Amino acid sequence: MGTAAADSLLKQAREVQEDELNRFSARVVTQLQGPEPGAEAADCLQRLHLVLAASKRPRQLDAQLVELLQDVLCSPKCPEQIQLLCAAILREMAPCDGLRLSCHGIRDTKLLSLVSSVLLAQGEEKCEVSAVGQCIVKALEGRLPEGQSSRYLLPILSNVISLSPEALTEEQTNVISKKMADWLRYASTQQGVAQPSGGFFSNPRSRQPGPVTEVDGAIATDFFTVLSLGQHYTEDQWLNMQTFSMLRKWLLCYGSKEMNAANSGDKSEMDRSVMPVVSTSSTSSRLLPPKERLREKAFEYCQRLIEQSNRQALKKADGDLQKACLIEAVTIMDIICKQDSSYVYRAASFLKILHGRISGDATYARALLPIAQFFLNHEMAAVDSDAIYKHLFTDIPAQLFHNSSLAFEFVLFCRDNSQLFTESSSIFRRSFPNLFKFLAWNSPPLIAEFVDILPFLLDAGTAIEIFHLLLDLPCLTAALDVQMRSSSLPSSERAACDPAVKPAACLEAFRNPLYRSAFQYLLRVESLSEDFQERLIPLRQLLGSLASSPRIMQCADTVPVLLELFFSVVAEFADASLINQLVVLVLQRSDQLYEIPVFKDDVHRVLSSQLVMLCKLRPALVVELSKELLEFSGTVSNIQSKEPIFTHVVWAIGEYMSVSYDKRCTVEQINRFFETLEAVLFEVTQVRPQASIPNYAPRAITVLMTALTKLAARSQDLIPRVSLFLSKMRTFVQSPAVTSVYCEEDREEILTRATELMNLLKMPSVAQFVFTPSVDVARTRLQKEANDTLPSALRIVTRLLEPAPGFVPG
Repeated sequence: MGTAAADSLLKQAREVQEDELNRFSARVVTQLQGPEPGAEAADCLQRLHLVLAASKRPRQLDAQLVELLQDVLCSPKCPEQIQLLCAAILREMAPCDGLRLSCHGIRDTKLLSLVSSVLLAQGEEKCEVSAVGQCIVKALEGRLPEGQSSRYLLPILSNVISLSPEALTEEQTNVISKKMADWLRYASTQQGVAQPSGGFFSNPRSRQPGPVTEVDGAIATDFFTVLSLGQHYTEDQWLNMQTFSMLRKWLLCYGSKEMNAANSGDKSEMDRSVMPVVSTSSTSSRLLPPKERLREKAFEYCQRLIEQSNRQALKKADGDLQKACLIEAVTIMDIICKQDSSYVYRAASFLKILHGRISGDATYARALLPIAQFFLNHEMAAVDSDAIYKHLFTDIPAQLFHNSSLAFEFVLFCRDNSQLFTESSSIFRRSFPNLFKFLAWNSPPLIAEFVDILPFLLDAGTAIEIFHLLLDLPCLTAALDVQMRSSSLPSSERAACDPAVKPAACLEAFRNPLYRSAFQYLLRVESLSEDFQERLIPLRQLLGSLASSPRIMQCADTVPVLLELFFSVVAEFADASLINQLVVLVLQRSDQLYEIPVFKDDVHRVLSSQLVMLCKLRPALVVELSKELLEFSGTVSNIQSKEPIFTHVVWAIGEYMSVSYDKRCTVEQINRFFETLEAVLFEVTQVRPQASIPNYAPRAITVLMTALTKLAARSQDLIPRVSLFLSKMRTFVQSPAVTSVYCEEDREEILTRATELMNLLKMPSVAQFVFTPSVDVARTRLQKEANDTLPSALRIVTRLLEPAPGFVPG
């Protein structure tokens, strides 16, 4: 069935109304009440199951039908297909009020499995999970009747321990552990017998089973595993495969309850650590406690799987199975070593060899994660584990960043081990440029994981480079896209371009020597202290042609979130030097961003708010960085191109250029800032005849006026100049050229602020008190927005100075 047909069928199922469902349910009842439900009944049940499974809301079925479904499910004469469908429908209805099923007394293992699955689906409120667990364990403990199979019960047991590990007693877990050890180690190595067709020419003796084979077709010479192949499988072989599938869960639930008390440094343990890769069955092994014996057999099983993974599979599906089993085997080995340290040395030497064998094969990249996890968990086992981490963080992200499933697993691995890596290896932090390739190519699905990882990557040594990288993240996505497209070109088209010819497209630039170093920096695998920002400017402009790519736009959406997190983390450890560097970089990088308008607006918004945070964290930077702040605030074009940052810079100048915050602040510095801001405000408010008025944000004008007033209050020789300027604002807002650009509300906002400030300056001592508070007051005043900088005293003074309505002077 095609995807479109399947979608259509699901849509029809969801749209079935209640009255239609009731009529169809009555039809199902009629079919099930017949002497022997057949193909038509099966078809009706399939349709009913589809309606229930596809519905996004709970559906109610007639009580008679629910009763009948349970009766048919438990009927020994009912066809297996009908039983399966009845159980599936009852599971979809969970929790079901009319349920009266019980697993007690059922001897047929298939039926016990179906009934148990329905009971477990009800949840703990409707079904006592431990009761199901007891029935399953009891069936597994005893001798099953002829023709019954344990393999229908193991999936149910797996569900039981997932829902409630405490459902089994210590004695019961020992019994199952013993059976699991035998199922893992002693399954038959002969293939199963095909069921006879019953035809006239069938002769069972003509089809004697042969031995199982390896994935490369060779006859298996060791014990059976999930990677052993056959045309048909025996009962114990099925149990072997099912046991392996639930082994990890079982060991995590029950493996560590009884730890090996032996000293791992003892000679007997050292002897054990150099045992052959696969040990033979021995009396001493059978005398071990059940959980220890299961660990031993599980370890041997995993070693055998790792050996089998070295064989060349004849079929792709078998090759995929090899890789999946290899990952599971290494993971289980790690769990066993956590529970019994005597296995660590054997496992470490074994996994080092494995790593050396698969590290050069990109198809085994996922298997490198559990290997690295093992060496992280057992650091004492490998003094050269840094080589394993270096390969993992250097080669894999650079080569396979485009593999979305691997990217997710890799980033999860980093997130779960961030603390361990930062404590034990510097490679993790140094490799952040490589890690961000995963996010650049696979965002936004990985943003949540990177929010968790970023704090562990940041320190005083990486903060500046990570800041640049975050701002250039969309540019990195574009560079990765160009790299991938270039690698897919025929070798004849990959030759270097003439450096004398300016590249017209990104692919040409990738091969152009003039752009090579910039591309290499963007695509670097490790942190570099060298500053490449100037050389990235032309490349950033060239890559702007890819800005409309959905992948790049999605990546750009993640940057503001990570930028805010970046500053909140850095604020916790940044010293004066780092804070000053970041402020300078905020000003510099504000016009060096990837050409996506929405992206630039969002980044400017974040940078402006974080600039205020840095200034509040260290007000002295306004004096120390006066040259940079003067240059930025004195550039009129910044008001339009980066208004949020400009406004917040001006606010910071007016707020913190004061001796209250820094004793080094001088009258000369205040005057210099005043003259710069005065020139900008004059330029902004200058009404030129027969010239269009630029539409500057009213907020920028009001903040400029306020900052000038604050500076004048601290150097009172400037008060006449700013008062004269403020008095002209009424003429400005009422001029025809301005009224055509600004709405009435904006003009009113500008005029009101000018009036308030002018009134305040009529009382210089009050103005100085209001605008130059003591340090204690300054540190406690909260200002939520850049233009909300005046305390209530300003408005109080305004009301005192303005005559009341209707007042007539005498």
